[in-house]
Amino acid sequence: MRIILIVLYFSSVFTNAQNNYPQEYFGSPLEIPLILSGTFAELRSNHFHSGLDIKTQQRVGLNVLASADGFVSRIKVSHYGYGKALYITHPNGYTTVYAHLLKFSPEIEAYVKKLQYENESYEIELFPKAEELVVKKNSIVAFSGNTGGSGGPHLHFEIRDKAERPINPMLFGIDIKDTIHPFVTAVYAYPLNEHAHINNTTSKQKLRLIPLQNGDYTLENIKAFGKIGFGIVTNDRQDMAANKNGVYNIQTFFNGSKYFELDFKRFSFDETKHINRLVDYEHYRTKKQRIQKLFNDNNPLSIINTEPHNGYLSIEDSTYSVFKIKVNDYKNNASWITLNIKGSKNDSLKPSEKKVTPYFIKADQSTNLNEGNISVDIYQNTFYEDFYLDYNAKNDTLILHKDIIPTQKSLKISYNINNYLDADKNKLYIAKLIGYKKYPSYMPTKRENNILSTYTKTLGTFALALDSIKPKIYSPNFKDGNWLSKYRYLKIKISDKHSGISNYRATVNGKWILMEYDYKKKTLTHDFNDGIITDTKNNLKLIVTDNVGNSSTFETQFYRK
Repeated sequence: MRIILIVLYFSSVFTNAQNNYPQEYFGSPLEIPLILSGTFAELRSNHFHSGLDIKTQQRVGLNVLASADGFVSRIKVSHYGYGKALYITHPNGYTTVYAHLLKFSPEIEAYVKKLQYENESYEIELFPKAEELVVKKNSIVAFSGNTGGSGGPHLHFEIRDKAERPINPMLFGIDIKDTIHPFVTAVYAYPLNEHAHINNTTSKQKLRLIPLQNGDYTLENIKAFGKIGFGIVTNDRQDMAANKNGVYNIQTFFNGSKYFELDFKRFSFDETKHINRLVDYEHYRTKKQRIQKLFNDNNPLSIINTEPHNGYLSIEDSTYSVFKIKVNDYKNNASWITLNIKGSKNDSLKPSEKKVTPYFIKADQSTNLNEGNISVDIYQNTFYEDFYLDYNAKNDTLILHKDIIPTQKSLKISYNINNYLDADKNKLYIAKLIGYKKYPSYMPTKRENNILSTYTKTLGTFALALDSIKPKIYSPNFKDGNWLSKYRYLKIKISDKHSGISNYRATVNGKWILMEYDYKKKTLTHDFNDGIITDTKNNLKLIVTDNVGNSSTFETQFYRK
């Protein structure tokens, strides 16, 4: 009995040593049971998810509570991204973040609207002083919504440290019921040098996955030789939710020795871009499936715990080895994958041929490509490794490889538009051609004299596009001269088919009014409860401008008592 108690004691000490975060300091940000639509650090497009996405029962307007005592240190209102977001700094040095909000609590809402009107801008970022907006734990600070880049009603909740690094909120005792093991969809094996091969081929192999009754998996035995690595497609699922979420930890073992670990506890925003190096980026772009590589090929991500071998396996001829993968969720539900590897050298195989072009890009050097009226500036360390670039610039179309190579930073594309008519120069923009039909998608374009330029973090096909069409404006719920006394909101639809909406400005009787832009619904909304519109007869004027400067003006008259 004493031995058992000693073991339990040291187990407890070890567990606590692994988690030094306060366990009862932060409370739930909602009054309903917490069910997740997104977990911390799960894989998203070009970034790791920085918090928990908490379901709000498919509705908006739920009370959002301060997770602990503190003060509102930052408020950001934007059309995209987090939408309406609130940041609360706490005495213990951590900051909690609440995003995609419908609106703020009355005191905070009044504070924000006052400054929005003073600045005549819906989009605003504020940094209140510590004594201005003090909050208590469990007090209502906002109401849940669907603003910004949200794909449906939910609350995005984060906990950040003093260095602004997001940390998994579950480490602080935010409890989510989870009794379900992570599940594995696929495992891939990669030959990683010219001498390596797997099952008598030198290309990437999808391995046959065999589920076991206990929730673990085996893989069909393979023959291999040389330097190889593995990749996995895996997700987790919590109780009471059918959606797929990210896992918490992945480890690999080779003949009993630990070889590699992905530990999704904390990361910094500066490094989240390296997700595209962690996944098999070409596979993701072509197959829409994220394979997490279980080897470190020059990736600076802090979530990768580097072992002496960086996850690479060296398989020798006439050997027998066992490779294992362990996938954990936060509640320590684990799934194991086991693979037996026979070392078998095949000297008759030829290395896979790589496409060679005249443009060899050295990752540690800057490169300028110039053809006709198009110039491309590739800066030092834009890419992770050297490669042959597929480059072609003809007329106004630029083929800059395919979007299958991940980048660490942006590269610059420039067009000389000297040969265009002056009347057209202001309507030109640089577009990325996307999809099967090569639809032109606006890239933020800057003009200096006769040079248009943009920055891009992805490769692909680009072209000059012309937008001479003005934005569209119409009112869906009222006509000129209508009485709007019974309406709480004034709503107007706006859209732009080509370069997209850049800005808008609305006035009533010459006075600026606040209008909230929901780009998903293409709607501008003014709340009459702002109390700005007090006259009976009102003249509304709305000017909407797209990204190349085309503007439309909408004028109408309405009445209110």
